[in-house]
Amino acid sequence: MVRLFRLLGRLPLALLQRVGAWLGWVVWALSGRYRQRFEDQAAAAGFSPEQYRPARAAIGTMVAELPWLWLRPADKGVLHLVQWDGVEHFESALDAGKGVILALPHLGCWEMIGQSLAERFGPTRGPLVALYRPARKAWLAPLVASSRDRPGLKAVPTSVSGVRSLLRVLRGGGYTAILPDQVPPMGQGVWAPFFGRPAYTMTLLSRLAQQSGARVLLCWCERLPVGQGYVMHFEPLDAPELQDASATPEAAATAVNAGMERLIRRAPGQYLWSYARYKQPAGEE
Repeated sequence: MVRLFRLLGRLPLALLQRVGAWLGWVVWALSGRYRQRFEDQAAAAGFSPEQYRPARAAIGTMVAELPWLWLRPADKGVLHLVQWDGVEHFESALDAGKGVILALPHLGCWEMIGQSLAERFGPTRGPLVALYRPARKAWLAPLVASSRDRPGLKAVPTSVSGVRSLLRVLRGGGYTAILPDQVPPMGQGVWAPFFGRPAYTMTLLSRLAQQSGARVLLCWCERLPVGQGYVMHFEPLDAPELQDASATPEAAATAVNAGMERLIRRAPGQYLWSYARYKQPAGEE
């Protein structure tokens, strides 16, 4: 599999995207369980089939992009593929000496966010530092590790020491990226509404913001039609609960989920509707 990924990583990105879109439709058609969760969650969030139908292909495109993003030749950058919208919010926060937490949902091409930030800002602003948990599947672990081992990127473990390292980075004016719509392990989240349904939501983002004073920005990478690249979007998440240490974890999580909803409503056809967002961690009531 590693050799296959390395081979695919040398193919043109546009070709991989086209093949991935086709595979996305094939998987949707063949897997009833996958299709049911996909459509149930998108419909329950209030979207029509016309709005979420493009996500069937987008999920396959996202998977097919990974070999290129992770294992492309080291001399092949990504900035020529990326347009920037609202990046002044990111730059002004760093100029002010504030740490920055980028809150990004499973929307668009989130893997491109780290790659493009590392290439554009790594040389002058330092690396993007993010928590990293090794892949559970043995064959996948070296592939994921190699994707995090690039100039401008730094991974710290998902442990108490890793969180402390991340806190030091933010207090020192650095930056990180977190996917807050990812279901956390038991004991590391609270129940908060997400598109009107209770979803177990991480408290890590709000705790980091409250303890470091870092600015929280919403961020997502829009995938343009094949061959046209991507657009990186940034905007403030102005929620007092993320700066007020006296705010309840539930209030802070609700504010974060509202920000995630705001982004997803703009492009429901690029969201990962197959992700089990509403699952209940073992042991949680």
